[in-house]
Amino acid sequence: MMSERFFLYDDTEETKTRFVSFMGEHQRFDLAIMYSDRYFGKAMVMDIQGSRFAIIGQDDLEEEGYIEHAFKLSEQEASELREFLNEVIL
Repeated sequence: MMSERFFLYDDTEETKTRFVSFMGEHQRFDLAIMYSDRYFGKAMVMDIQGSRFAIIGQDDLEEEGYIEHAFKLSEQEASELREFLNEVIL
């Protein structure tokens, strides 16, 4: 017999999602960037090809090694992604 499910939260919220694909010097990026009120003004950035995602704000872009770790990228690849995200993350 299954016990009653305990939800920590179960919310539905409107989001704004941008789908973008671009070719960098070292790799192609296929991203979905989702904005909502959920993450304190940060965006959820999803790497569609790499099946990875991270919640990213301006402070995260400035943190050394964060993009490399979150998306399993080399320093050069992360630099290209960081440059793009600096243009679009508010």
